[in-house]
Amino acid sequence: MSTHVALTGHQFLSLHLLETLVAVLPVRDENGAPKSIVYGGVERHMITSQARRRAERVYSRDRANTQKGPLAGHTMGVRTREWALVTARALESRHGWPKERALPTARAVLQAIGLKFGDPAKPTVANLTKVLLFAPADAGDRIADHINAEQEMIGAWAEHYIPLAEAAAAGKKAKGRRKSSPQEEPEASIEDADTATETDAAKLPSLRKATRDAVLTALAPRDAIDIALYGRFLAEIADSPNVDGAIQSGHAFTVHEAEHTDDFYAAADDAKLTRKSNALDFLDAADDSGAGMTGYQSLISGTFYRHAVLDRLKLRQNLRAAGMPEPDAESAAVAAEAEFVSAFVNAFPQAKKNSTASTGALPALVLAFDGGRPFNYAAAFQRPIDEVADGGPAGELAVRRLLAHHDFVCRRRDDITAGRVLTYEPTIHAILQELGVKDVESAEELTA
Repeated sequence: MSTHVALTGHQFLSLHLLETLVAVLPVRDENGAPKSIVYGGVERHMITSQARRRAERVYSRDRANTQKGPLAGHTMGVRTREWALVTARALESRHGWPKERALPTARAVLQAIGLKFGDPAKPTVANLTKVLLFAPADAGDRIADHINAEQEMIGAWAEHYIPLAEAAAAGKKAKGRRKSSPQEEPEASIEDADTATETDAAKLPSLRKATRDAVLTALAPRDAIDIALYGRFLAEIADSPNVDGAIQSGHAFTVHEAEHTDDFYAAADDAKLTRKSNALDFLDAADDSGAGMTGYQSLISGTFYRHAVLDRLKLRQNLRAAGMPEPDAESAAVAAEAEFVSAFVNAFPQAKKNSTASTGALPALVLAFDGGRPFNYAAAFQRPIDEVADGGPAGELAVRRLLAHHDFVCRRRDDITAGRVLTYEPTIHAILQELGVKDVESAEELTA
């Protein structure tokens, strides 16, 4: 199928945002510490693009699923390792299958198309795929419907497949144990294990083509808008289409040098404090002295610059490649662009949201413009802002520097537009008026 798409206007929508965050921890490393990057010779706080993209994707998915926003009514995706569990639950709820039959059958079908699962001897991972699979939200229902429609044939196949698959897994595990300690096993037994494992794998009955095609169709991107936007990669199934996403996201970083704060906290034990307040003498009170728990948490503050870009042509190509007719793909692409801008402006990573109220932050400035290629303005902040030396708050200085950088680029290129600006801060609005820059009043107005 041809995926050629005509596009009027500029191909890329570039978004740039400045936001000031105080005492938050939206993303951390494996040790619980804030992430950082050295840029311009100084250390900056960093919020990774992965954290931002997930926040934006989930924000858009939840809005669409609750009939809110431009994508209301459109299909969205789910990224999970639990597709066997999802399919089994659909077999139970939609078709009345018993759990002891539904789950092994669903797992076997997905395993037979090429997905690898966790160790069968470990219940916590036995029915989880080894990789996250991003697929349309209704994929489990579709797979369950097909399994139920063909239950006689698939049931007979599963009766042969499941014990052989378990035997092959057990043989592979035994082989691994023998190879890890060869001094304890004679060489002949290792060769026997190799042969047994290969034989068991060769004996696995293949899935009927019609069933394989039905499962792959269910897992294919189809009309899931967020898969077209953010893409997906699935190496385990060679004939399942991967999608190169239409959105590029940069890591956010502070426009100035920054250091994190180690905040000491003490958590009270309510029961101890109640006993202490009702103690009859000082000896009882002494027994209940001290905090219930103490520790440290890292917090970061600063003005961050972040950037993302939407490839409008790629978005339309992805939607057409997934099977959408061109008129539907066009209307879906327009809606997806509007929702992408809303998510970029409003979504925020959920980490520590209750203890820091981080999700309540609004951007100081959003700059949106169209171009014939992506434009990343991170270089505008290679020289870190120094509030003392530069004479002013970092947020206000960053706004002036970003707009000056954009104006400078616009005068030298003919493949870029002047763009649109949005602020939620009265002080920044005053700066825009001083600079003669007219700002829009809503995120919806940031798209062309």
